Amino acid sequence: MTEQNTRLGILLMIATTLVFAAQDGISRLLAADYPVLMIVMIRYWFFSAFVMVLAARKAGGIANAARTAQPLVQIGRGVLLAAEICVMVVAFHRLGLVETHAVFVSYPLLVAALSGPILGESVGWRRWSAIGIGFVGVLIVLRPGFGVFSVDALIPLTAALMFAVYGLLTRYASRRDSAATSFFWIGITGGVLMTAVGIWSWTPMTPEASVWMGCLCLTGALGHYLLIRAYEVAEASAVQPFAYFQLMFVAVIGMIFFNETVRLNVAIGAAIVVAAGLFTLWRERRKR
Repeated sequence: MTEQNTRLGILLMIATTLVFAAQDGISRLLAADYPVLMIVMIRYWFFSAFVMVLAARKAGGIANAARTAQPLVQIGRGVLLAAEICVMVVAFHRLGLVETHAVFVSYPLLVAALSGPILGESVGWRRWSAIGIGFVGVLIVLRPGFGVFSVDALIPLTAALMFAVYGLLTRYASRRDSAATSFFWIGITGGVLMTAVGIWSWTPMTPEASVWMGCLCLTGALGHYLLIRAYEVAEASAVQPFAYFQLMFVAVIGMIFFNETVRLNVAIGAAIVVAAGLFTLWRERRKR
């Protein structure tokens, strides 16, 4: 892996986080007026088509991409990711972008904590210490015990847990299936699931909302394309730390377009969580 490719991979990852941050902002905008299930359903329609086009262009086509030795695991991954996206959109609407992502960035810590019981990986005392410190950061963001604790604050934490389990299932699936197969299954499974549960909440959209919905679909496809390219040109361990740029981008979008503020406890807590997450990524890379 050349230095030039690693640099390109980092730039692609930063571009990915910017696109996904824009996607989150559009999701929050639409969720104020339209059902979450409908928004995610339409998003998955476009994503499923995108996945099928990618699969059709590769050797073996769609039949080869769909071939899996573990269909239940792949379906479980797809269901979990679709449900997690719904939970995140609810969190954007109820808590805002800044506070949602300040808690959600704890998911790498949850991955590290759950990798032992789910995948049988060993987690040393240093990573356990980082996990503990990171969740102190989460508590600082949530501020339990200060005034009336909002149950809504647990929504992004639930999404982080779901995404962490999804990530671990993806690792497990990669032992027997290719990345192309796993990517195909999350698109198709999510599309089928969200159509089944979301079609009942269909609400006619205004022309302006339809334009935003189109932008949401395009940012979803573009973000995944950039992410795939980032992992193609550089090692995942080299570019993954730069995924934290999304927290900065959503903070800017939240403040400019939604009049959100970054409270001091949120900034401090998020900084602790990010630092702990970067440490666990560094320890994992050294171990490998």
